[in-house]
Amino acid sequence: QEHAYPADELMPLTCRGRVRGQEPSRGDVDDALGKFSLTLIDTLDTLVVLNKTKEFEEAVKKVIKDVNLDNDIVVSVFETNIRVLGGLLGGHSVAIMLKEKGEYMQWYNGELLHMAKELGYKLLPAFNTTSGLPYPRVNLKFGVKHPEARTGTETDTCTACAGTLILEFAALSRFTGTSVFEEYARKALDFIWEKRQRSSNLVGVTINIHTGDWVRKDSGVGAGIDSYYEYLLKAYVLLGDDSFLERFNTHYDAIMRYISQPPLLLDVHIHKPMLNARTWMDSLLAFFPGLQVLKGDIRPAIETHEMLYQVIKKHNFLPEAFTTDFRVHWAQHPLRPEFAESTYFLYKATGDPYYLEVGKTLIENLNKYARVPCGFAAMKDVRTGSHEDRMDSFFLAEMFKYLYLLFADKEDMIFDIEDYIFTTEAHLLPLWLSTTNQTISKKNTTTEYTELDDSNFDWTCPNTQILFPNDPLFAQSIREPLKNVVDKSCPRGISRAEENLGSGPKPPLRARDFMASNPEHLEILKKMGVSLIHLKDGRVQLVQHAVQAASSLDAEDGLRFMQEMIELSSQQQKEQQLPPRAVQIVSHPFFGRVVLTAGPAQFGMDLSKHKAGTRGFVATIKPYNGCSEITNPEAVKDKIALVQRGQCMFAEKARNIQKAGAIGGIVIDDNEGSSSDTAPLFQMAGDGKNTDDITIPMLFLFNKEGNIILDAIWEYEAVEVLLSDKAKDRATIFKGKMIPNYIIDSNLEMENMDQKSSENDSHKQNSEEEATSATQDIVAVSEEPEEGESSDVADPDTLSPAHADSDSISISNQDSHVAGTDEANAQEPACTQEDHQPQEQKTETESNSKVNWDNKVQPMESILADWNEDIEAFEMMERDEL
Repeated sequence: QEHAYPADELMPLTCRGRVRGQEPSRGDVDDALGKFSLTLIDTLDTLVVLNKTKEFEEAVKKVIKDVNLDNDIVVSVFETNIRVLGGLLGGHSVAIMLKEKGEYMQWYNGELLHMAKELGYKLLPAFNTTSGLPYPRVNLKFGVKHPEARTGTETDTCTACAGTLILEFAALSRFTGTSVFEEYARKALDFIWEKRQRSSNLVGVTINIHTGDWVRKDSGVGAGIDSYYEYLLKAYVLLGDDSFLERFNTHYDAIMRYISQPPLLLDVHIHKPMLNARTWMDSLLAFFPGLQVLKGDIRPAIETHEMLYQVIKKHNFLPEAFTTDFRVHWAQHPLRPEFAESTYFLYKATGDPYYLEVGKTLIENLNKYARVPCGFAAMKDVRTGSHEDRMDSFFLAEMFKYLYLLFADKEDMIFDIEDYIFTTEAHLLPLWLSTTNQTISKKNTTTEYTELDDSNFDWTCPNTQILFPNDPLFAQSIREPLKNVVDKSCPRGISRAEENLGSGPKPPLRARDFMASNPEHLEILKKMGVSLIHLKDGRVQLVQHAVQAASSLDAEDGLRFMQEMIELSSQQQKEQQLPPRAVQIVSHPFFGRVVLTAGPAQFGMDLSKHKAGTRGFVATIKPYNGCSEITNPEAVKDKIALVQRGQCMFAEKARNIQKAGAIGGIVIDDNEGSSSDTAPLFQMAGDGKNTDDITIPMLFLFNKEGNIILDAIWEYEAVEVLLSDKAKDRATIFKGKMIPNYIIDSNLEMENMDQKSSENDSHKQNSEEEATSATQDIVAVSEEPEEGESSDVADPDTLSPAHADSDSISISNQDSHVAGTDEANAQEPACTQEDHQPQEQKTETESNSKVNWDNKVQPMESILADWNEDIEAFEMMERDEL
């Protein structure tokens, strides 16, 4: 409210609201923003769960008074349904509950429901297709077909996008008595069911909304499909229609038969379900253990959850995607709540206090690595600890809710949470809707069920309170074999060549041995379904179609070959590159919470070899471009100099500031609005001469990140930063210094909670292709562009992997979706002991009342000054508290 209202989202690094059209476009991610105060609506029922009833009442009045749903803006049907329509319905559900209790909301007369109905009608034009599947986007003011709608030309949508409507639309129909909403949502679900692949009973990721043809034929439980399965089971729970349970059970049998490879969940092809479609998993599948708990299948839920927890312990957060040997594939983490959701449900099912410890770890990591002065910032790269100026609405709608409920006792709640079902956005819908306004005939439209011999498929919902009443060690016995599944040495599976050692078959072709001029190698590629294409620019491109392989084993070899080729070319590229660096603001009031992604230099101090980094206060030089002798050396001496990009070589700038006495330098891009969010990082190259004389560290920040430091100087004057290879633990930064308790406190600051706390979605990207790597390509730049000239940065899409015999091999994979060259850049380099040890967890959090002191005695004046600064910082943080 203080920094962002009435914007849709908070930008926690720059402490302002994200308004669509006023910030650089982020592509499809921005389709969730509709200028309707998204975060406020999405968080309404969270306030009641947290027992913030007065704040809830004020928030509802703000929504009624300020929110406009008739904006000329194109939004995602899926995101608007689960976040806004779901938020309004969840708010209405708890509002009428509070009104019935007689203390709060006595004035409420269904205003949120009226807004929900208005929004429902605005979404209905999207369903104007012959199939009944909705268009993926709709204009809130003009619909789909109107000339000014600027949408309606799409042909595809994701399965989850079309199949995650029934709870909200049915609830809207049951609340209002208007059946049209539930009818449209049911028709969409019926169509997806009829179009399932009949031999495997699986569905693909994307489908043509006009013909019903599967566009992407890979199938899993993660991005693009996830909440479709979730809503089939929950629709049965909420609406009591047996056909939804029958469909879910049929799909679930197929999932456990083909996709589940405990503890992994791997995508497969719907037509050839024994063939894996990719070698990595996305973070959205973390919801699945929670769904398995609701279904009553606890063992695989415990196994997958434990595997995910081991990945989190290795990287502090769950990377957006990771490989089957648990290396980072996509490095960003937008504070997704799915793992917390599954943790909550597993604790409800087992009562095992282990899951409270898991929750505590989540809270500590959020406080330690994601918390910034204005909120919680998404992780741009879990490996470096750098932040992104982003806090999605689902963080407050779901993460806070599930973490609070994990630790809350019944007496902490002002209502019985068991009377409600959670939507995929964790909004609360009352179970009594199943018997209200049943305007839809329960005609069973489901046909051709598979006979399933599985006792798990009883048509009853498990009572989570009595699943394991006499066996508290049940979950532990399942977890124990998996405690080392994510090993520090990057465990490697046994190859087929090793399995067949001595049994006769020739080992498959390895990427390191491949030669494009060898006819035998080309024949092997053809057998593996790999095609070789000669491009006009002289490069050679490899493309794999697994369906064209001679056999499933050959297709598997082809997948392995493509992955090896990607890793080989990526590794060779990285030999010529340096990884991104970090600029961490450590002074008041940031205290290490703000981490900026920085580009390295090919000269000066190598921060990877100086683990302590370089720490100092920043100073702006004169002249700002640093291309001549510094005229204010007294201001720069023993400081880290801020230098503007342009007009001379990077090395020349470094020499000038080093001569002035600077201990380091940060070059800030002069291109207004540039950001590491949208542009590839690059190395600052030398000037063609010997640069051994440059001994200070030099880092590069784009304009947006640089302005964060400049704004901090303007507001606080003295700004101290740490230049390092990756972000440091704040306990390490302040070792030997007095740290305010609220900095090292591992618990979120919630009223009436000491060890308890609260802080997606299926957001569920329309496909995993929409998730982009947070690790940027780093391109060497040899010289500064003159004013008016364009930068000499190569387009990363034109870079060719460096490979011994085929310098010009580029790699793509269509059917099997193995990462291409750019994706490979997002993967971790070869594992090292150092790379994969969890960041050091200091034990200061265990005794907040104790303070570590230096061996040297501090003067009393210095101690008092430190205390005053801590008190001021604490007061500021209190004002900024969400």
